[in-house]
Amino acid sequence: MGFAKKDHEFLRAIGLAPGNPGGFINGKWKASGPFISTVSPSNNQEIAKVREVSMEEYEEDLWSCNGAAKTWKSLPGLKRGEIVRQIEDALREKLQHLGKLVSLEMGKILAEGIGEVQEVIDMCDFAVGPSRQLNGSIIPSERPDHMMFEFDYAIVGVITAFNFPCAVLGWNACIALVCGNWKGAPTTPLVTIAVTKLIAEVLEKNDLPGAIFTAFCGGAEIGEAIAKDTRIPLVSFTGSSKVGVKVQQIVTERFGKCLLELSGNNALIVMDDADVGLAVRSIFFAAVGTAGQRCTMCRRLYLDESIYQNVLDQLVGLYKQVKIGDPLETGTLVGPVHTKVSRENFEKGISTIKSQRGKILTGGSVIESDGNFVQPTIVEIASNASVVKEELFGPVLYVMKFKTLEEAVELNNSVPQGLSSSIFTSKPNTIFKWIGPHGSDCGIVNVNIPTNGAEIGGAFGGEKATGGGREAGIDSWKQYMRRSTCTINYGTERPLAQGINFG
Repeated sequence: MGFAKKDHEFLRAIGLAPGNPGGFINGKWKASGPFISTVSPSNNQEIAKVREVSMEEYEEDLWSCNGAAKTWKSLPGLKRGEIVRQIEDALREKLQHLGKLVSLEMGKILAEGIGEVQEVIDMCDFAVGPSRQLNGSIIPSERPDHMMFEFDYAIVGVITAFNFPCAVLGWNACIALVCGNWKGAPTTPLVTIAVTKLIAEVLEKNDLPGAIFTAFCGGAEIGEAIAKDTRIPLVSFTGSSKVGVKVQQIVTERFGKCLLELSGNNALIVMDDADVGLAVRSIFFAAVGTAGQRCTMCRRLYLDESIYQNVLDQLVGLYKQVKIGDPLETGTLVGPVHTKVSRENFEKGISTIKSQRGKILTGGSVIESDGNFVQPTIVEIASNASVVKEELFGPVLYVMKFKTLEEAVELNNSVPQGLSSSIFTSKPNTIFKWIGPHGSDCGIVNVNIPTNGAEIGGAFGGEKATGGGREAGIDSWKQYMRRSTCTINYGTERPLAQGINFG
């Protein structure tokens, strides 16, 4: 068991035990569902056990959550911001331990695990500012002695994904300020528990109800309950387009609001005038980092035919030198894919690629070990192959040629997904076409940087099958608000809108 290992002693420092209840229900840790084992993808050995919540416990929590929301809403925005600031301090104090846990349980390298927790800390810092500016608009009325204004918000349900078990929560909860509940990914429950414990301590120190921030460790049944629950006006879901469509259907059937962050199939274009060295280094991180398990990974690489072989040769050379191994070891750049199923999906994907005449230039195999390791892979393939239109969630990069900028833009926009995109060029006219209305159709449109690596100051999200949701950014708090237009007559007359005379 993981707790028996000396290098796993840090788990106790963040409140974890060999057995953990997976629900923070009305301010108490409890669960009566089945036990699950959470394992390290590096060796598939158990780290700890987590007991999932039951539907009865979910129902108990939602009622308490509604009551706690009333208490939370009665606090001034500045006080809520102060609580978020204290959460930031608590996370910063445990930054190294939490980052190590993300790496241990998810499989990303330690630098990325720590970076993910740092992103939540930054998001808390970012959210404190809007807590002083949660103001609605005061609108001049067309009627004399009248005024209108807009306000307020509701409870939010957040369903997170395994690849960013900590950050997805931060993008939503830090800004929403009221987070009615949180269902973490079923394969990263320890991150869910550890982060919730820190936040619960902050609430307790401030004599606030624990039900302001609750957590559920569970499977699809709990996620479906959140989507169906009319007491949760807004559901934020991060995951695949296939599951996202189902979540959207369920939520909209009850006239709820949905914020979707779904699949990406991101392209990077290298023009003939690009800085090739910069492009190659950027492609390497964009395609290989997190073992290909970011929604913003570069999955399609389009190279101008005049520089095609030069870029490809350099890239293949880097792939052959990359260190694959334990994500907690110094020098490792590629850890395992998250689960055995992920490894199997990689193998199936490679078989499909070969059946569609894709040529494996490097990689293409699983690595025989106790863990879920696969080789980062570069594939030469026709741009119209059907597999190129799909998201294979692993370190597989499709490489293709183009002749003109117009062709490259068309290829970028030719897939169902529309999350991230990037172009490498030194020409201003190319840049402005790329970022303009006749350029990339994605939510993230980069120039001379990788497709991945979002910053909290900009809105994160995509179009088409990526779901249309946006998280972070300077106006992100508005997505978590319930808009009400209030018209007040402070005079003694009864003028009607549009000058209507009615008796």
